[in-house]
Amino acid sequence: MLDQVGATRYVTPLREGGSLPGIVEADDLGTYVVKFRGAGQGLKVLVAEVIVGELARALAIRSPRLVVIDLPEPIATHEADEEVQDLLTASLGRNLGVDYLPGSFGYDGNTPPPASEAADILWLDAFTANVDRTWHNPNLLVWHGRTWTIDHGAALYFHHSWPRRPPDPERFAAQPFDPTGHVLAGIAAPLDAAHERLAPRLPELVDDVLDAIPDDWLEPTEWLADPAALRAAYREHLLARIQRPGAWLPGGGQA
Repeated sequence: MLDQVGATRYVTPLREGGSLPGIVEADDLGTYVVKFRGAGQGLKVLVAEVIVGELARALAIRSPRLVVIDLPEPIATHEADEEVQDLLTASLGRNLGVDYLPGSFGYDGNTPPPASEAADILWLDAFTANVDRTWHNPNLLVWHGRTWTIDHGAALYFHHSWPRRPPDPERFAAQPFDPTGHVLAGIAAPLDAAHERLAPRLPELVDDVLDAIPDDWLEPTEWLADPAALRAAYREHLLARIQRPGAWLPGGGQA
């Protein structure tokens, strides 16, 4: 499970993101970038953040520590911005906190990661179908000279279809990934080596990663009645994809 902390002060919004995340102080003396459950993108974005972020950390791909951060009712009392106040009020309860990296700056290519590290990041994005790591929106930070991955909410697109149709792991398994617009495509080593190194570890990691998702973020559907069914569906999609690298792995992979 992710660590649980309580919010003590809302500090400031981060207006670069469409979902209006904010910087929040917590009772563990930590400072977090909070992705709010009441934002328009919905709870599935928080689920994708946990799955991909925790897979990254387990695979030694730098990604900030995640916590579940509880927002109490008084959190919006002294907020003057009505838009932010409405968001905080709609987000009471459990939200996602991403460890704040003070002094970090957005990736601009001037401090690139080693080719093997770039390949690991590109491999993870291909595996999770994360299309949101382009020069338009790199979703990478540089902190103490190292590259850190952030903002994985656009990955695992398949779960957005679940309210309309039943899960289809084979469809996701066969979905190709186009790396041409990826911010690290020009410097990444060939992905076959990354796949051989990382893919065998996935089956032993998936259950622990899925167990980290709070039950109340897993929205039931006609076909997926409870958190256990939803976790099983995510597991089936991830394992089906890892078994068919020839369909999605850029530049290689055996079907």
